Amino acid sequence: MPTARPMRADARRNRETLLSVARQAFLDGDTDAHVEDIARRAGVAVGTLYRHFETREALIEEVWRSEVDDLCASADTLLDQHAPHEALRAFLLLLVDHAAVGKGMSVALESIMATDSPVFDDARTRMADALTRLLAAGHAAGTVRGDISGVTLLRALGGVCALRAADGWIDEARQIAGLLFDGLRRNATNPG
Repeated sequence: MPTARPMRADARRNRETLLSVARQAFLDGDTDAHVEDIARRAGVAVGTLYRHFETREALIEEVWRSEVDDLCASADTLLDQHAPHEALRAFLLLLVDHAAVGKGMSVALESIMATDSPVFDDARTRMADALTRLLAAGHAAGTVRGDISGVTLLRALGGVCALRAADGWIDEARQIAGLLFDGLRRNATNPG
């Protein structure tokens, strides 16, 4: 199988601009943004958009995947910059912010929910893996309980997503993340 040629710099810039414009449109509530509008705002022809993304759904999926990539990469960055328990606390708050992105994109994301796309399962797996790394680092440092898995913590945070329909939800979601964090710190070396 032949190897793919590296993307030219201008093509890479166009792709990144398209993703950025689409992300902002969805976050701004323009969930019905047409590919023509996104291409125009990005300063490219609609054909350029379709060279990078075969369908509108493919564009939406890639915006979401990019958000998850950034989120999950932040776990290792936080561990490099902070004590493990502080990295975990910061990541929990980033997960709340990620839920806000999901709220802004929720209508757009519905268009790919009906497809066979693995994007949501993959996102949940990767977020749980990031939480598992943070929890393990905290446990190894003796500052976080060792009896909670990343999957369990992600499920607990899943309730935060259900709050998104309520006004002021993000403040309440941050409080809930704080409660979870406090519970993870309680009896860190002896969770009994």
